[in-house]
Amino acid sequence: MDNKLSKDAYGGVAGKDYVPYISSGSKSGGNVAVLIIGIILASLFAASTAYSGMKSGLTVAAGIPGSIIGSAFIAAFAKQKGILGKNLVQGMASGGESVASGIIFVLPAILLIGAKVTFLEGFVVGVGGVLFGIGIASLVHNYLMVEEHGKLMYPESMAISETLVASEGAGDSMKYMGIGFGIGGIITVITSSFLNVANNVISYVNETFYKWKFEVEVNPLLLGIGFIVGLDVSLTMFAGSILSNFGIMPLIGYFAALGKDGATVWNNPNVAINAMQVKHIAGSYVKYIGAGMMLSGGLIGAIKLIPTIVSSIKETLNAKSSNGAGSSSVGNIILLGGIVIGFIGGFVVSGGNIVMAIVAAILSLFLSLLFVIVAGRLTGTIGTSNLPVSGMTIASIVIVTLLFVVMGWKNPQNNKSLLLFGTFIVTAISIAGGYCQSQKVTFIVGGDKNEMQKYFAIAGVVGVIVVVGTILVLSSQLAMTGDNVPFALPQANLMSTLTAGIMSGKLPWVMIIVGAVMGVVLFLLNLPVMTIAIGFYLPISTTSIILIGALVRLFIEKTCKSETEKEVKVSNGISLSSGLVAGGSILGLVGIILQVSGVIKGAGPSGFTASNGMAVIILVGLIVATTIPIMNSKVKNAKQ
Repeated sequence: MDNKLSKDAYGGVAGKDYVPYISSGSKSGGNVAVLIIGIILASLFAASTAYSGMKSGLTVAAGIPGSIIGSAFIAAFAKQKGILGKNLVQGMASGGESVASGIIFVLPAILLIGAKVTFLEGFVVGVGGVLFGIGIASLVHNYLMVEEHGKLMYPESMAISETLVASEGAGDSMKYMGIGFGIGGIITVITSSFLNVANNVISYVNETFYKWKFEVEVNPLLLGIGFIVGLDVSLTMFAGSILSNFGIMPLIGYFAALGKDGATVWNNPNVAINAMQVKHIAGSYVKYIGAGMMLSGGLIGAIKLIPTIVSSIKETLNAKSSNGAGSSSVGNIILLGGIVIGFIGGFVVSGGNIVMAIVAAILSLFLSLLFVIVAGRLTGTIGTSNLPVSGMTIASIVIVTLLFVVMGWKNPQNNKSLLLFGTFIVTAISIAGGYCQSQKVTFIVGGDKNEMQKYFAIAGVVGVIVVVGTILVLSSQLAMTGDNVPFALPQANLMSTLTAGIMSGKLPWVMIIVGAVMGVVLFLLNLPVMTIAIGFYLPISTTSIILIGALVRLFIEKTCKSETEKEVKVSNGISLSSGLVAGGSILGLVGIILQVSGVIKGAGPSGFTASNGMAVIILVGLIVATTIPIMNSKVKNAKQ
């Protein structure tokens, strides 16, 4: 059996002439077993992505891990459905992850402004965004998948397709994911996320003269993310942390020490300027400079997308006028459902303001329409992992915020409504990327696009339920402010800072503008603004462990004696790292639920178990336990 795609899968033929991997027989890969497996994976990836994304500010695409796990489950419970069943399952896993990757950017911001969000509010805007995103993307399916075949490469879709057609190798990948899950689970259970019997933060803080802070959170899911994203992204983020913790923070500390008695922190009158500690500088000043950097990064990214927006809309309209092939009846029903639920959601979240419900809903639908088409096209160019969801969301939020200000809707309840409309938009954008990626895989392997559409929509709705539920369960921890908060929430913090500050007129504009100027300088130097800005904003404890994960990958790559060996070990390392992320996030979430419910009660570590030494031991153990299995990978696994 030839377990590789044909060269035509990558282009060279017109899309209408492409012969898919499964070219004859039934195109259906679905049944009850496939649906149940898909729902389980959609739930797991939604919960895992929500937890890890709010922790690190980064999300990991679920397509490849979903295809690996799905292959194993299909082989065990629905073998007769073969590769088409595996494809539906990976699509559903991707659906759950895509929803989480969007919602966590905005919905937690409601908690950060001191408001409450109900399950109904989160559910209705989330489901509306899911259906509208899928419905709009389905309108341009023929153009993106068929007409642009070979022009839009869909890199992650092709990687998933190759994984599916070589799926007998899933056994090794599953083994390494299991190892990673075990490592991540054990460390998570003994640390603060669960039993809290051992300290896992290496911390050094200097409060005299040159004020700085350096910390490492020994967290397996963050190390796994670092391995997956690689050295370039990790080092760039860490550079942002170095700038904030060893550049800006000491500078502010120096000038603050010169301040006269009586001057207090701008948002905390109980703290004198000349008595500020590192945590005060970070929370009241550096944080807002970072917000300005992220704002400028997002707006620069949105401005750079203008040519893509124009060309995408123009080419889509041309394709529709020249070719009658549009979306299916299923797609039209899903789109109609998204529009209807979008308007219903507008009335639910607007607090009885009919004008707001109608006007804000129309603007949200229009912005979603624009960016969903752009997301579909960009997924074909750079994949979902690199999709600039932050930039598109920031641009949308700024536009909707300006509408609210012009209309005089500026109280805290209106701010909550604004963020709920923003949740609809970001969900539509994010789900569109995952949907287009999954439909391209379906086109390549030969599945039924309408079947994928239905299964993906189900996964999206399941994902909304899981993610909104996760946010509500964690609400007490997500709403925490100050130093050493359990969840960094960089994007949601930006959304809350921006909208609440503009509406109240109390935004610290000097710091925001300084951050924005720094972002412009980074752009002029041709550096990745958003990545550095997120690193600037995140705690250095987070970016440092992500960098360590990337260094583990670099060490493994450098010790390989051939490209084949490197390919095998990196692939197994990514599988193991996916397990670290899953184990750390799933068990971390379970631990927090048990803590919040009072099932687990503990005074925390004491003595040596509370020391930096204990955290160093756990770090060494994590690195060794991660590295040895990958180093022992056998090269023969490359020959599929």
